[in-house]
Amino acid sequence: MQLGYFIMPSHPPERPLYEGHEWDLQTLRWADEFGYAEAWVGEHHTCPWEPHPAPDLLIAQALRETTRIRLGTGGFLLPYHHPAELANRAAMLDHLGQGRYNFGIAAGGLPSDWAMFGVDGMKGEHRHMLAEALEIILRLWGDEEEFEHRGQFWTVRKPAPSVVETMRAHLKPLQLPHPPISLSGLNANSDTLRLCGERGYIPMSLNLNTGYVRGHWDAVVAGAESAGRTADRAQWRVSREVCVAETDDAAMKLAIEGGLGRLWNEHLLPLFRAFKFIDFLKHAPEVADDDVDVAYLARHNWLVGSPETVTQKLEAMYDDLGGFGTLVLLGTDYVEQGTPWRESMGLLAQEVMPRVAALTP
Repeated sequence: MQLGYFIMPSHPPERPLYEGHEWDLQTLRWADEFGYAEAWVGEHHTCPWEPHPAPDLLIAQALRETTRIRLGTGGFLLPYHHPAELANRAAMLDHLGQGRYNFGIAAGGLPSDWAMFGVDGMKGEHRHMLAEALEIILRLWGDEEEFEHRGQFWTVRKPAPSVVETMRAHLKPLQLPHPPISLSGLNANSDTLRLCGERGYIPMSLNLNTGYVRGHWDAVVAGAESAGRTADRAQWRVSREVCVAETDDAAMKLAIEGGLGRLWNEHLLPLFRAFKFIDFLKHAPEVADDDVDVAYLARHNWLVGSPETVTQKLEAMYDDLGGFGTLVLLGTDYVEQGTPWRESMGLLAQEVMPRVAALTP
């Protein structure tokens, strides 16, 4: 099993954007130091608790300050970018990464983002836009000398070289035919997860209860079977909140009273209740909605405890899901508790992961 790191990035609304960016950069340096295999940076536009609109800015800087870790957008929200512009930016980022960049993409699920960009997400327009944008990007990165795409959402041309060939489309990724592509999914019947199966892309499952996340793999398998492929569980990334300390009590305190607990208390739990997703956080259907608080999540959903306890919980999670390739730690804002969070990241990498090295799907 591999270890990854995912940041939305998330910060409390009063955190200045610069300070939040500096914290995220620091955690990426720590992840590289502790031997994390990869890290992913998200994109949002209208959420004060998830305030970073340009993951490539953070990744470009982190690539210069790390040496081993692969860094990926997690992901570029394709409906909000012109495909040609994003194809060129992502290609340049791949060259800056010298082989350490992953091209993570997503359709975007925040209604407030849909409103800002005029996307009808309620009718699934964002998913159709993702599919069309990805098709354009891959064609621009391909071997066609010229083409014109007239689609539902964009018209894009790859112009033929000029007579003296000083004007031509020339930007392609360093990794050929393209960097590894990842898509994240929330719904069990996610079109993006099916697409991962169809094309062999990296599927990323977000942090719900294992009973619900188990269905994510079914979507990947269905997509793979429709294309005559065999889905590979080693590619499956599963995101999870994890807090590790020398004792169970210290880890529980870090989770509930620290940045993770505040994120869920003030942002994610209200969001899940508003969208009627609270059932997907329960370990059993008979649990009352009001009982689902951060203490409940720390006990039943998150991996919280000493290295021994977290190892046991991770093994149980692995068995419950049927196996996956990479545990992706959900990072959040621990600016005021930087030392305990750094220790938690280190204990997970250096004490827990060696104990589960044999978990190879």
